[in-house]
Amino acid sequence: MKTLILIIPLIGLLSCASKPESPQPVAAPPIVAEAPPAEPVPEPVAAPVEEVFDPATVTVQEYTVTKAEIERFVTALNGIVKAGNYNGWLAYLAKAYIDEISSPEFLDRMSKTAPRLVSQKIVLKSAQDYFNHVIVPSRANSRVDDIEFVTHTRVKAITENRITKERLRLYELERIDDLWKIVN
Repeated sequence: MKTLILIIPLIGLLSCASKPESPQPVAAPPIVAEAPPAEPVPEPVAAPVEEVFDPATVTVQEYTVTKAEIERFVTALNGIVKAGNYNGWLAYLAKAYIDEISSPEFLDRMSKTAPRLVSQKIVLKSAQDYFNHVIVPSRANSRVDDIEFVTHTRVKAITENRITKERLRLYELERIDDLWKIVN
């Protein structure tokens, strides 16, 4: 009976005791998607500043010297053109201009739009054809009446029609490696 006496209070104690609390779930921290590493934002690149050429910056001396150089250039070129010296003519042209006048697109356009070529049904097939059928007949007796500066190293050689007084661009030249070359 003594064991019973000891067990009854123990049962009472255990029955009165509250149940142990089950552990409450701990709220997980919110899941934050990791942002991909930001790509570096390129610094804005300023467009290259194109210098605007002001023809008023050309001095009288620069004009006079350049015009004399261009007149000598055209006089020498006239002799080459009159002689029909294709290779000599090429030496007066910038590489980019040679490439342009050798292109099938240029030759086709000239063949279809130059009045003399169209009327005579001449189809240009090479830069040499262009020289023989366009340059020789039209530029053998060229003269420079004026020049217009595009930049300090690029000029337009101008000829003037004696009757109509119309100013015509004869050549556009650029100083390349200290030599004048036809660029257009």
